[in-house]
Amino acid sequence: MGEPHALADAVLDWYEVCARDLPWRDPRVSPWAVLVSEIMLQQTPVNRVLPVWHEWTDRWPTPAMLAAEPAGEAVRMWGRLGYPRRALRLHQTAVAVTQRHGGAIPGDVDELLRLPGVGTYTARAVAAFAFRQRHAVIDVNVRRFVSRAIDGRDDQRTATSRRDLERVESLLPMDPQTAARVSAAFMELGALVCVARSPHCDACPVTEDCAWQRAGRPPADGPPRRPQGYAGTDRQVRGRLLAVLREAPGPVRHELLDATWDEPVQRGRALEGLLADGLAMLVAPGVYALPGHRAI
Repeated sequence: MGEPHALADAVLDWYEVCARDLPWRDPRVSPWAVLVSEIMLQQTPVNRVLPVWHEWTDRWPTPAMLAAEPAGEAVRMWGRLGYPRRALRLHQTAVAVTQRHGGAIPGDVDELLRLPGVGTYTARAVAAFAFRQRHAVIDVNVRRFVSRAIDGRDDQRTATSRRDLERVESLLPMDPQTAARVSAAFMELGALVCVARSPHCDACPVTEDCAWQRAGRPPADGPPRRPQGYAGTDRQVRGRLLAVLREAPGPVRHELLDATWDEPVQRGRALEGLLADGLAMLVAPGVYALPGHRAI
């Protein structure tokens, strides 16, 4: 592409027509609601996040409202989104924001990075999407799209390097609000069109100038990434144990937990993992509850 920001312009034009109507993209939503969406969307499809995000933000429209409740309520509301430690991190973040920032999500990337569980991607995403700042926001979709379009390589890495940040930032317009929208557009194109398998190149706004297309769409280097299995794993057992705790109105005796899985060694290991992660607590001998429940 001839002009420095021609790629961004083309993708932004596509985005204005083809972007999904997602509630956290509404400019009227709060930075807290944007942060919640970013944490929920990690390793979780949009269609699963949508109902939980609505329920969460209806119940806790501010960080202070969540911080006032036990951490176990965050775990309960998390439902079956998976990776429930994210619920604990959101509760910890709500407490930190309430105590350090008067209940308002900070707009500075460095301040965001000081919040519990907020890493480089999330801090930049919140700064861009909630505060309309100019930051490179890179997930696997953005990295794959930029690598294909500019370098002619199919980059399937998951880690973000300093070079990645500098490269994507150089593609952004200088105007912060436009740059933030371009960041969202890059992500959307990677998620909907420039997908990992069977990309929809005929629907891509930059296909004629795409270096990967001109190179004959060479495959990614290295072995393909295979999705992790779930059936029979400790993750599945943890999920079953946590479901019992989440759905119970109060503490649960160990007999109810024992009924979730036949193999006692794996079940015990999974329960110990929940206790170690702070997702469950022992409130009396043989009695368990979600975190924050008073001992009995």
